[in-house]
Amino acid sequence: MGFFGLFNKNKKEVLDKGLETTKQSVFSKLARAVAGKSKVDDEVLDNLEEILITSDVGVDTTVKIIQRIEERIARDKYVSTSELNAVLREEIARLLTENNTENAEDWDFPTDHKPYVILIVGVNGVGKTTTIGKLAYQFKKAGKKVYLGAADTFRAAAVEQICIWGERVGVPVIKQQMGSDPASVAFDTIQSAKANGADVVIIDTAGRLHNKVGLMNELKKIKEVMKKVMPEAPDEVMLVLDGSTGQNAFEQAKQFASVTQITSLAITKLDGTAKGGVVIGISDQLKVPVKYIGLGEGMEDLQLFNKEQFVDSLFKKD
Repeated sequence: MGFFGLFNKNKKEVLDKGLETTKQSVFSKLARAVAGKSKVDDEVLDNLEEILITSDVGVDTTVKIIQRIEERIARDKYVSTSELNAVLREEIARLLTENNTENAEDWDFPTDHKPYVILIVGVNGVGKTTTIGKLAYQFKKAGKKVYLGAADTFRAAAVEQICIWGERVGVPVIKQQMGSDPASVAFDTIQSAKANGADVVIIDTAGRLHNKVGLMNELKKIKEVMKKVMPEAPDEVMLVLDGSTGQNAFEQAKQFASVTQITSLAITKLDGTAKGGVVIGISDQLKVPVKYIGLGEGMEDLQLFNKEQFVDSLFKKD
């Protein structure tokens, strides 16, 4: 069976539908850019550059893509406008590969120790708690024993929301009173998860970017306290971003990268937005792999990121 046959057909349909608005925006502009042209020349490349930037791919990443296409033209001597789409797909997939984005085949993680600890960071409103709930659902569905830690003790609503998700998914949530030390919650969560043979721990944190020094100190303390229970923890620091905000998501990503090491990305709310190109730009600029993308409200609408399928959905002609 071919590569595309291996990918769940229903999930591919969700991906196609979720990226439809970005795709239509790109294609309508691309069609105008190549109208009346038989080969890719400087004018077509200038138009393509504008299209990618307005699709929130970002200036630096766009320049990189254009340079690669120019190199292809120089090497092949001639690239027709009909070939441009395929060349674009290939170069963007290559770019994502260089940013260490590997296709995850299933909801799994290294098993040399238990539990696997994921620390979640991101500002309020990006879909952080929802992403945690959906991750818990997917891991549990895959047969994993999951524990959640409500370490965003700054907002009562954050603790309440994660508890609702815990009940909904059927996984335990470790919490303390509002205003408690987040590091203490993280400690209790890992200790409890370890004692009860959990496979994975997902810990929420506060997203107060207006106080970067405070956030940096808080995340540093959480990590230090985690290591008292498990020297490997955290295994992953995942930044959750709202893809529909485009360039604002870029800025948030840079801000968080300046206060803590980010090892993976979850980009939410890509359904219905024309800003899907932000996935390419953020991964390229941070040199951090995209691991999950959110394409709707349903439990199944958080998908493992597959770079070939993403590029195929974004640039495939109907």
